[in-house]
Amino acid sequence: MRVTAIKNLIRKDVPIYYRRLFSGILVLEIINNTFESHIDFTVETKPTGDSEIIINKMDSVDYPLLPLMKEVKKYISLLDETGGLPS
Repeated sequence: MRVTAIKNLIRKDVPIYYRRLFSGILVLEIINNTFESHIDFTVETKPTGDSEIIINKMDSVDYPLLPLMKEVKKYISLLDETGGLPS
């Protein structure tokens, strides 16, 4: 399983400055098949400066949930560090 991309990524307005809410279409590659799933997630900056990623909503995917969530959070974290998330 591999996260290929998050298409149509948009940032929603949230009145709390340390919380950023995003919505998009997650593109997954599972055993040479490509699947798309709607995803809503939040990136929250903690007082220590660390970021916490929370998956709020994701369409059902026929794959074990824990490894899937781990890979999605890792991909989102990489996007956040490299400036790939919309501001």
